[in-house]
Amino acid sequence: MSVAYLDTHVALWLHDGLVEKLTKAARREIERCDLLISPMVYLELDYLFRRGRLRYPPSEIFANLNGTFGIAQCTIPFPSVTVLAVTLTWTNDPFDRIIVAQALSNRESGLITADETIRKHYAAAVW
Repeated sequence: MSVAYLDTHVALWLHDGLVEKLTKAARREIERCDLLISPMVYLELDYLFRRGRLRYPPSEIFANLNGTFGIAQCTIPFPSVTVLAVTLTWTNDPFDRIIVAQALSNRESGLITADETIRKHYAAAVW
C-alpha cells in the first residue's frame, strides 16, 4: 500500500470531522494510503494549542487520529529529514520545510495539503 502524509490543516480537519473541507482527490488518497504525519505536524499542533488556536492538546488530537484513521508518526531519523529540508529554499517556514522534507525522504511520498505554496513546489502534493 502507498504512503501519504497529512499536512497540519488536513490532520485537524480529519480530527474535527470536517471531511467536507477536503477535495475528492484528498479523500481518495486518504482512503487508499497508509497515513503518516511528520513529527513536525505534532509540534505545530502544540504550537497552535499553546497560542490558544486549538482547543485540544496534540496528544489528544493524535490519539484520535491514530484510533480513528490509523495515522502514525513517521520514524525516519530527523537528521536525514533536515538534510533535505535545508534544500527547500522556496519557503522560510520551518514547519513546511520539515513536513515536506519528511514526505520527500520517504521515497517522495504523497503529501495531502491545501497549502498552495507547497503544492506549487512539491510534485507529490495532493489536493
